[in-house]
Amino acid sequence: MVSDPISNLLIALKNGAKAGKATIVLPSSNLKYTIAKLLEREGYLKNVTKRGKKVKKFLACDPVYLSNKKPKLQVVKRVSKPSCRIYIKSDKIFSVRNGFGLAVFSTPKGLLTDREARKEKVGGELMFKVW
Repeated sequence: MVSDPISNLLIALKNGAKAGKATIVLPSSNLKYTIAKLLEREGYLKNVTKRGKKVKKFLACDPVYLSNKKPKLQVVKRVSKPSCRIYIKSDKIFSVRNGFGLAVFSTPKGLLTDREARKEKVGGELMFKVW
C-alpha cells in the first residue's frame, strides 16, 4: 500500500518519462487528475485522459520530450509530506530555478503554481517542485 499517493504519481511520471514511454498509465483519483492537468497546462505533459470503469479508473499521461529526446520533467521534489506539512504565506512565495521551474501550492482557491499564487496573493501548502 502506498502511504503518499502524490509522491507515487510524481515518481511514476518522472520514471516513465526517463524510460522514454509514450504513455504512462497510473491509478486515478480526483487529486491526481488535478495535478496532472496542472502539469499539462504548464507544458510538462502533452495529454492527460481518464480511462476505465467506475471501480478501476486509470490516468493516461503523455510526457513532453525536448528536441534531444530528454524529458522536460527532469527533477521532482516532494516538499510537503504527510509526516511534515509545509505552509508558506503569500508574501514568502519564491520562484523555482529563477522561473525555469514550477512550485505547486494547495490553496483555498485550488491547486496553483507559484506564479499564479503570487498573482492571486494567496498562500498555502507547498506540495512539490518540478524542473
